[in-house]
Formats: sequence, structure tokens, C-alpha cells
Amino acid sequence: MKTVLIGVGQAGGKLTRELVAFDDRMGFGAILDAVAVNSAEADLRDIPFETILVGQDRVKGHGVGGDNELGAEVMQADKREVLSALDGRVTAEAEAIFVVAGLGGGTGSGGAPVLVKELKRIYDVPVYALGILPGDDEGAMYQVNAGRSLKTVAREADSLLLVDNDAFRSSGESLEQGFDAINEAIAQRIGLLFASGEAVEGVAESVVDSSEVINTLRSGGIAALGYAAAESAEDAEGNINAVMSTTRRALLTGTSLPEATEADAALLVVAGKPDTIPRKGVERARRWVEEETGSLQVRGGDFPLDSGRIASLILLGGVERSDRLEAFMQRAKDAVEEAEAAEEREDPASAWSNDELDDLI
Repeated sequence: MKTVLIGVGQAGGKLTRELVAFDDRMGFGAILDAVAVNSAEADLRDIPFETILVGQDRVKGHGVGGDNELGAEVMQADKREVLSALDGRVTAEAEAIFVVAGLGGGTGSGGAPVLVKELKRIYDVPVYALGILPGDDEGAMYQVNAGRSLKTVAREADSLLLVDNDAFRSSGESLEQGFDAINEAIAQRIGLLFASGEAVEGVAESVVDSSEVINTLRSGGIAALGYAAAESAEDAEGNINAVMSTTRRALLTGTSLPEATEADAALLVVAGKPDTIPRKGVERARRWVEEETGSLQVRGGDFPLDSGRIASLILLGGVERSDRLEAFMQRAKDAVEEAEAAEEREDPASAWSNDELDDLI
């Protein structure tokens, strides 16, 4: 899938950088171009591709401080500059545009919905969003930002592919270590999805192409991506059980949005050396995904890859009924109510100047 990436905010820029690096390293050529957009000048310094600083007249390159309303305002004000930077980058070869953003911060969560809406107005290719949900321990402001941004982006984008931070962080990791691990893991998964159907070494028996990715995401709403891999046997017959096992793990324990197993549509991609991918195993795994997701729209196919491992990649479209997503939205709602309650509480300092208590002298 030939795509152009736009990383918005700090998290969006870092993940976009990792995606570009993975695509280059693997030689897929699926990412045609990329740009990074931010209101904080410091966050753009380590980006090796085109960067755009927005909101200079408002925040002077210092960022929006987690204020996603301000993030939306500066993106709206400078959207022409961002769109101009895309001239010549979104060519006829492009099959999709992905806006990549962390949904908990200020610039990403506020700016991504604005940018998605404008891109859809201008371009005919699908405009998707890749959004990162904040973890449980990232604070009430991040939960509120993400809840508001998620609802808006899901409405504006052709589909919103979600990544839950808590699905990838290991216990004991610092936030920074956790984010680095998340970026590497997601870059591998998304990078393989982008590369499906591209000109890679080997010939697949049942090739997966970009249209199948687009059709899986056609229903819109929320999407998730599952992945699992195992050592490959030397021949296809020896990998039938491996394909079934990796497919189960990809869906049940390896998705970017845990517990998201009920879907409107799904795509199963089995990657490995062509002569080690078992047709019988792929078809059996596809039927299992059909039963597990409750969807009659389950596509499947091969992705030739020169590797000693065999992997299952599962794209799920229409996973709004996920318990994990429902719990997150409740968390965001609780954070809003808590913030409102804090505003209504009387300032303790006012007790020293009220008339309810008489002075002693």
C-alpha cells in the first residue's frame, strides 16, 4: 500500500520517524513520503524528513502545553502551510494518507482532527488516522484529551487505527522506555501492513494487495491490528500448526487494542518464505478468524518475505464494541467529571475572609 505519512505532535512525529526507518531498512518502498508537524520546535530537531512548525504567532515554538483546544486552533490557523508542504508529495501513486498522532497530548490530539478533515476535503484517496491512546498512568488531562480527540477523529477519518499504550508496555519500564518499545513494535506491524501487495521478493500463491486493506477499513470507525510470529519449519506442511498458533495469538493476545475480537471485517496476512506458507493452514486460520470475530467479511492471503520466521498479521475493521475501548471512554468521562468537580470546590483560602465565623476580638 503506497502511502504518505503525516506525523502530528511529539508522539506522532516519533512514530512516523520509526515507520519510515523500518520501511527503508526492509526495502519495501511502501512509504512514498512523510512530513512532521508540531508546535514545539525542539520536537522537530531530530526528524530526518520535512518538518513544519505551526502556531509560531501564538506559542513561539514552545508547544501548546497539553491544551488540545489550542492545538486545534493553531492547526486551523496554519493549515494552509501544512497543506502546501504536501504539494507534490501526495502523487497519483499514493493509495492512502495516514495522519499519525498521540491522542493524549496537545498538538497531536487537537491538530490531527483538523488536519484529517482538511485532507479529506482535498484528496480523493482514503485518509486514515493512526492514533495512540495514553496509558492508565498518564494523568487525567491525557485521558480527557484522548477521549475528545478519539471521538472527533473517528468521525472525520475514513478509519482510525488505534494503538493502546498499555498493550505494549512491560511492567517496570519507564515511560520513555515504554514509548520506544511501542514505536518499534507498531512500526513493524504497520510497516508489514503497508508492504502487503508491494513488489517484494518471491511470488505469493494468494497475493494480498492494497485493495484488500482498503476494503477491510471501508466500514470506517475504529480499527485494530494484531501480530504474532514463530520460528518457521522448512516446508509448508510443517507450518500448518504454526500458522494456526500465530493467528490465534495475533487475535487473542497480540492486538493493538486488547480484547478487540468482535469486528465488522478482517484481513489475515501470513508472511514468510513462499514455499513455507501452507495454503491449508492459511484457509483454516481464515475460517477461525471468521468464527472468532463474527464477521463474514474475512479476507486472507500471503505476503512473501525472506525470513526464517512465519508471521500472522490481522487487520480488524469496525471494533467499536471492544470492552477495552468502552473502559477507556469511561475513564475519559470520569476524568472530565473529576476536573469539573475540582473547579466547583471552594478555595480553602477563602475561609479566612468569609463572614460565616465571627472574629474573637
